[in-house]
Amino acid sequence: MSKVEDFLTSIEEQEIIEAIRIAEKNTSGEIRIHIERNSKIEAFERAMEVFHYLKMDNTKLQNGVLIYIAVDDRTFVIYGDKGINDVVPTNFWDATKDVMQSHFKANRFKQGLIEGVLQAGQQLEEHFPWIHGDTNELPNEISKG
Repeated sequence: MSKVEDFLTSIEEQEIIEAIRIAEKNTSGEIRIHIERNSKIEAFERAMEVFHYLKMDNTKLQNGVLIYIAVDDRTFVIYGDKGINDVVPTNFWDATKDVMQSHFKANRFKQGLIEGVLQAGQQLEEHFPWIHGDTNELPNEISKG
């Protein structure tokens, strides 16, 4: 599987978008997913570039989270903004990464993304609970490169 378009079906994408909506229901945090074929630079650096390109660093509380996937490279990164990293322990994303990785290894990409998104939402809720009047600052759709 080398095409980004073949990584997920449109139905699977809609299920993941719904998971993002559910995950963001109880947190002011913002979760996005970006999928591309490969990265010409180290995956973490590319995730930072995409984070800025998607304007995820413009959230009011600096609490955006990007799940970046390079399909052909078989790698992914969970990248949280400064507001998150300032208040969470260094291993904050490990449990989410482990859940996703176990599904990815078994080629259950949709399930890995859904469970990763839902877990990220639960983790964000602890530090960034939803507050009355909170607005969805970023689109929930999956971006592709």
